Amino acid sequence: MTNKHIKRNDGFTIIEVLIVLAIAGLIMLIVFLAVPALQRNARNTSRKSDASSLGSAFAEYVNNNDGQIPGTCSGTGCTFVANWRPGFYSTANVKFKKNASASNVSDPGTPGDSINMGSYSTCDPNTPGQTTTSGATSRSVAIVYDVETGGGNLQPQCITAN
Repeated sequence: MTNKHIKRNDGFTIIEVLIVLAIAGLIMLIVFLAVPALQRNARNTSRKSDASSLGSAFAEYVNNNDGQIPGTCSGTGCTFVANWRPGFYSTANVKFKKNASASNVSDPGTPGDSINMGSYSTCDPNTPGQTTTSGATSRSVAIVYDVETGGGNLQPQCITAN
């Protein structure tokens, strides 16, 4: 009988370890690239939700007060938002203009950080993010806010509450 040496493979080769590390690196890269987009989408969703809730609060106020908009409104603020608890914005960044013209509602103020509202105005269907007084009623309010795009730019959006 001859002695045969039996070779045992108890560990991983360097090639196998490098392949596993490369795959793990690719997974980390994909996650690293996806997280900012997910965060941006979450912020945009929060912005839109805040603007919608503010529009609903305004519409409820008008409906509960026989079509009257808040009487204590000045050029920059209203008492009807005093108890509003936003998710993304602070109440200091919500600006309301009574009987607004299209030009002073369409400027959202601090980009990405504010909501502009104007009574007696609606969203312009031909220009996204812009408002108009055409077709507006005394119960209409246009709400302009910014959303982030993929390149880090901001794009104004507009919703109308009646």
